[in-house]
Amino acid sequence: MRKSSQATRSSVRRQDVVLAVGLAVLASIVALSFGSGRRPDALGWALLLALHVPLAWRRRAPLTVLCVMIPLIAFYHQQEYDHSAPTAASMVLLYTVAVTGSTRRTVTIGCAVVALMLVLKAGHGMAGVAESFQITGWIVSMLVLGGYLRVHRQLTAAALERAERAERTREEEARRRVAEERLRIARDLHDLLAHSITLIGVQTSVAAHVLAEDPDRLDRAAVAKALDDIADTCRSARGELRTTLEVLRDHGPPDGRDGPLDERGPLPGLDGLPDLAATARAAGAEVDLSVAADVVPAAVGAAAYRIVQEALTNAVRHGGRADLTVRVGVHEREGALCVDVTDDGAGSGDGTPGFGLVGMRERVRSVGGTLDAGPLGERAGFAVSAVLPLRAGAR
Repeated sequence: MRKSSQATRSSVRRQDVVLAVGLAVLASIVALSFGSGRRPDALGWALLLALHVPLAWRRRAPLTVLCVMIPLIAFYHQQEYDHSAPTAASMVLLYTVAVTGSTRRTVTIGCAVVALMLVLKAGHGMAGVAESFQITGWIVSMLVLGGYLRVHRQLTAAALERAERAERTREEEARRRVAEERLRIARDLHDLLAHSITLIGVQTSVAAHVLAEDPDRLDRAAVAKALDDIADTCRSARGELRTTLEVLRDHGPPDGRDGPLDERGPLPGLDGLPDLAATARAAGAEVDLSVAADVVPAAVGAAAYRIVQEALTNAVRHGGRADLTVRVGVHEREGALCVDVTDDGAGSGDGTPGFGLVGMRERVRSVGGTLDAGPLGERAGFAVSAVLPLRAGAR
């Protein structure tokens, strides 16, 4: 980066040096060919060439160059040398001052230069007045041109900055959406696998218990039902897992705004709660399901479904009793969907902590709701209570 900056400064310096040399050659030709005033003598040539030297630093220190060149130009004109020779250098100097400074500085310097020119031309009568108007027009033109280009560059730089900022914003939005999508898939996989594997484990235990309890009087119907329940659970889990993995295999646009990334298929909702209850019943739990809610937003319905799924999974896994009873209530109240799941399990809650409650809290937070979960206190059991707003601002 430093080498690139130094190379840029060297290139600018070379350009300014070439310009200064070119203007000096042009001024010499003008002084020898045409223009008002006498041809330069030794002093005149010295002044004419000397006033072009500071132009090599015109973009690095424009005010310093101005302070050096103006006295040289004024003295040159005062000696009545060819007045047209230094005109090009004067115009380039004024243009540089205007394009590198503020509007206030440009106007101030322009007024000072015009005033100095009028003082120099004051003793030339009407011819001097006419020439003064002509020179003033050139001065104003150069200052206006420099100011216009300066404003144009500023507007262009601002537009580029806005475009870069918008691009950064799009990239940040894409990264945020990708992170949210990963979190959503992780929650779905956790809920799906935890629920399915737990039920498969319970149903397998039931089948093993039936086989080991009395081999001579094998209850083939009970074993067949347990195995059928395991097969149904596996098929359901396989279908949901395939749907989730299809999202991962889709290659949407990198910005995450359109395309397959958002084509997630229908979200689970309240209509899937009876299937969850039936699956929990197949695992041996007594489930009392009560749903009293009209059509709810898809995100709220999906959150409620996953909360009930996780709560039933935890109840079956940690209930610790054969006659486990789980009560599930889903109803609307004051612009919100209330989800309550309680069980009378006797589990201690010991064991390796998982991500079930964390996932539930994240789902509730994603729709702006609140969640309470914990033991029932003096009574045995566990309770999960969630409030999911149905519209913005609801509590």
